[in-house]
Amino acid sequence: MESKMENPVKVLNLSKSFNGQNVVRDISFDITKGEVFGLIGPNGAGKTTIIRMLLDIIRPDSGEIRILNDRLSEETKNLIGYLPEERGLYKKLTVFETLKYLGALKEIDAKERAGVLLEKMGMIEQKGKKISELSKGMQQKIQIIAAIIHDPEFIILDEPFSGLDPVNMKLVKDLIMELGKEGKTILISTHMMDQVERMCNRIFMIHKGEGVLYGKIDEIKSRYGKNTVLLEFEGELKNIPGVKKINNSGNYAELILEPGTDSQVLLKYLAEIIRVNKFEVSAPSLNEIFIQVVEGT
Repeated sequence: MESKMENPVKVLNLSKSFNGQNVVRDISFDITKGEVFGLIGPNGAGKTTIIRMLLDIIRPDSGEIRILNDRLSEETKNLIGYLPEERGLYKKLTVFETLKYLGALKEIDAKERAGVLLEKMGMIEQKGKKISELSKGMQQKIQIIAAIIHDPEFIILDEPFSGLDPVNMKLVKDLIMELGKEGKTILISTHMMDQVERMCNRIFMIHKGEGVLYGKIDEIKSRYGKNTVLLEFEGELKNIPGVKKINNSGNYAELILEPGTDSQVLLKYLAEIIRVNKFEVSAPSLNEIFIQVVEGT
C-alpha cells in the first residue's frame, strides 16, 4: 500500500479539445503523498477542464490519469474530495443535516467527524442553522468541510479562499496544511498567488491550454534571477531610474529592476528621495512571475 501512495496522482500527456479547439494540450504532472500542490493559470487557461478530467466528469481525448494507482474506478472516486468553485449546498437543511446527509451518500456516519471539523473551523455554534442563514464566508467553510467529510485521500480545492476574511482564510489554510501533514494529497486551484507561494512546494501553471511552468516554486523563482527589490518606505515613489515596474501597496512596494540595474546605486538614490525602512533584493514574487508569463505569451 505504501508504494501505491508514493505518487498518488499522475497525469501523463493529457489532451482535450471541444469543437475542434484544443483546450488542454499534452500536459503531464504528478502529485506526491502529503503534498499541497498548486494548479494555477489565468481564466480560460484550462484549469477547470483538468479538474473535470481528474474527477472523470469528462474524458480526455488522449493521455492517462492515475489516481491512487488506479484509472478512476468507482472505488477510487469515493476516495476523492472535491470543493467546486460554485456553491452546491442545500439551502433549507441545517449545517449538521447537510454534513450527515453528505456523509450518508458516501455510506459513512459523519456525526463525529462533522463535529470535529466544525470545531476546527469555528462553526460548531452554527450547526443548527440553515445554510440559507449563513454568510458567504460561513457557507464556504461548510462547503470545504463537506468536501472532506468522508476523509478522502485525494482532495481537490477550487478557489478555497473565496469569500473569506483574513481570520477565516487562516483557519482554512491551517486545516489544509494539517491535512497535508496527515498524508492527504491536495490540489489547490486559485488565483491568490500569495497563498500558493505560502502553502505549496510545487506548482503547475497552464496558459492557453499548455503547461508553461512546472516544478518547485523556489527553483522557478531562481530562474528569473534576483531582479526584484522588496521595499518598505515612507514618501512617494515615481519615475525611478533603473526600475521597470512598481507594484505599490501603501508603504510597501515590489520594484522590478531593468537589466543591469545596480541595487546599491538604486538604494543610494532612494535614500535621497524617501525614507527607506527595508530594502531587500529578491527573486520576483510568484504573482509577478504569473503576470510576466501571461503578458509575455
